[in-house]
Amino acid sequence: MTDGRDSDPPTVTAPPEISAPEVAATAVPGFWASVAEALRGSRQDFTEGSVARAVLLLAVPMVLEMALESVFAVTDVFFVGRLGADAVATVGLTESVLALMYAAAAGLAVGATALVARRVGEHDRAGAGDAAMQAVLLGGLAALALGTLGALGAPRILRLMGAPASVLATGTGYARIMLGGSGTVLLLFLLNAIFRGAGDAAIAMRVLWLANSINILLGPCLIFGLGPFPRLGVAGAALATTIGRGTGVAVALATLARRGGRVSIRHRRVAIAPSVMGRMVRLSFAGALQALIGTASWVGCMRIAATFGAEVLAGYTIGMRIIVFAILPSWGLSNAAATLVGQALGASRPERGERAVWLTGFYDCCVLGALGVMFVLAAHPIVGVFSSDPAVVQVGANCLRIIAAGFPFYAYGMVVTNAFNGAGDTWTPTVINLFIFWVWEIPLAYALAITAGIGPRGIFTAIAVAFSTLAVVSALLFRRGRWKRVRV
Repeated sequence: MTDGRDSDPPTVTAPPEISAPEVAATAVPGFWASVAEALRGSRQDFTEGSVARAVLLLAVPMVLEMALESVFAVTDVFFVGRLGADAVATVGLTESVLALMYAAAAGLAVGATALVARRVGEHDRAGAGDAAMQAVLLGGLAALALGTLGALGAPRILRLMGAPASVLATGTGYARIMLGGSGTVLLLFLLNAIFRGAGDAAIAMRVLWLANSINILLGPCLIFGLGPFPRLGVAGAALATTIGRGTGVAVALATLARRGGRVSIRHRRVAIAPSVMGRMVRLSFAGALQALIGTASWVGCMRIAATFGAEVLAGYTIGMRIIVFAILPSWGLSNAAATLVGQALGASRPERGERAVWLTGFYDCCVLGALGVMFVLAAHPIVGVFSSDPAVVQVGANCLRIIAAGFPFYAYGMVVTNAFNGAGDTWTPTVINLFIFWVWEIPLAYALAITAGIGPRGIFTAIAVAFSTLAVVSALLFRRGRWKRVRV
């Protein structure tokens, strides 16, 4: 017995011609009207109409969602930077490990987005709800396991990462709270991926804005002991993050349980559905492996940087936070491409998904390329905002200037690899990441920094080269079109 998803897609007939009065009556709204609609939450069917307008309606809330995440990333390190190089190094080392946990979140997000987007494209709301429920169940189990392991193993993890004694003394509490509370980040990633896959990007934006607003406001209060709050130092930053993200998870779950959205888990049985869960696990495993390969490369680079001391670690951490500030909104654009590809394939319109990818890639290249130019020209004053230590500023500026040179390429690379994921072809970007980041980037970083004696600049150069290679390889494979035939 089959659910019909492995059969050939139905024949799509051409729509009837539309008369002039009908065209006038359905005129496409202007740019600002579309932006306002995107912020309110659009009800448009993204498998129909203008591709450029569909990209705009999805990209605006997704970019703004990631923009506030970027603001949090630099705000957090701004306040922690006032505590000294050891505190900043603590954040850098802990978040390098958290990047591995985020890989699990990213994998679950890939599976949820692909399945929900495909069912929404097929106009199967019940199927979308089933996929969302299975994603929530899988995410809850993963959050519990990762949080427990992180809380118990925090000091040992810092030692394995090469943390100096001063960093261990300063940062064990921070690491324990952040790693123990990592489940909240995982669930927030996952729940917002469900909303994005469904096309409810405005909901995902509001949830993350709420979480990060709490985080940004509460952070300095707990770090410095403002007003009635205790002075917790760097551990206060971790506690603020966990409280903010936990609040966002609660609001997202409550929203998903309500009626009226494109996808809802209301009245769904809280039980494993083997066929749906099987597809979710298959997609999520490949997505997690893909993200693990990519994010673990940051850990590898951080481990190489640790051999040069706390000042280099701090400068690298600040530089990478600023880079994340630029990349996260760009990631929002790539999420829009993933949703449009998934829904277009569900509607048996792969050519529409392909147009969306190249158009989104062009927009992303313009945005990220402009930021890259700014970072190259003003690296020192930008990094100087976050540290007054000349050695830290010098390392951070070199990091920012060199890596930003690869931004235009990485813009296309992000969009195309995420488009593969939206189509359910999660193994292609996994293999790309394996070769680009581990066979190419990490050996090159070690060879330049250690063997050739270039130092930290060698690490940064390797990252920029990897960005560029990723874009070229991804585009060539995307043009082959294998992703158009993937079934989920």
